[in-house]
Amino acid sequence: MGWRTAVSKLVFITGASSGIGQALALQFFRAGYRLALVARREEVIHSWAKAHGIGAEWYQIYSADVAEPGRIMAAGVRCLAEQGLPDVVLASAGISIGMDTRFASDIAVMAQTFAINNTGMAATFQPFVQKMSERGHGVLVGVASVAAIRGLPGHGAYCASKAGVVAYCESLRGELRASGVKVVTLVPGYVDTPLTQVNRYSMPFLMRPEDFAVRALTAIETGVSYRVIPWQMGVAAKLLRILPNALYDRLLQGRGRKPRIDAT
Repeated sequence: MGWRTAVSKLVFITGASSGIGQALALQFFRAGYRLALVARREEVIHSWAKAHGIGAEWYQIYSADVAEPGRIMAAGVRCLAEQGLPDVVLASAGISIGMDTRFASDIAVMAQTFAINNTGMAATFQPFVQKMSERGHGVLVGVASVAAIRGLPGHGAYCASKAGVVAYCESLRGELRASGVKVVTLVPGYVDTPLTQVNRYSMPFLMRPEDFAVRALTAIETGVSYRVIPWQMGVAAKLLRILPNALYDRLLQGRGRKPRIDAT
């Protein structure tokens, strides 16, 4: 297996210790990629790798908190020095917490959400952008959400942050268009992860993380600029987008909300 390690592509993934990030890491490994995995819980990664038969020569862990730009950028610099320039950089770390602006404490929730979901994404990409541009190829992948398309009651921080992911990736795509570096925006619907398991409302077209990861890898390797997964959720989201505000507001009246941190 050693010779394959020397020639295999490399993917750098944040949020690799659970949920979508972990499912994507496994899918990339099965596709023959070496793994550069960012996580705060190294022991979780080691246990997961052992369970899936991923040898130590196939992955390296970079311990960093995505909410701290300096630390995630330092992790990227370490990856360049120790594993080389990735072919794919995938910013999948994210949080989803209920928010109610009536409570002063929830302003901190919004700041934390943006620190991880938005600033953390930009900091994840930063160490690699120039070097990928000089090389003339590479893929930067941002994970948004269908929650970016319309605001949901009690979900203001998350919806706003994911709308920001879509706009940021679109801006970055325009900046890098002539460089050969692609920017892919993945827009998941509902995926069965710890983030969604606390939701108090129905989740149509709920997917297993493994099924999402299979479709996501296809989108990434194809180099599409924007992909809603599953496609049925994309259709539903577009229909919601064109609803008049009065009808949309009435439709969501009484809808269950994401729990707040200090909700009792």
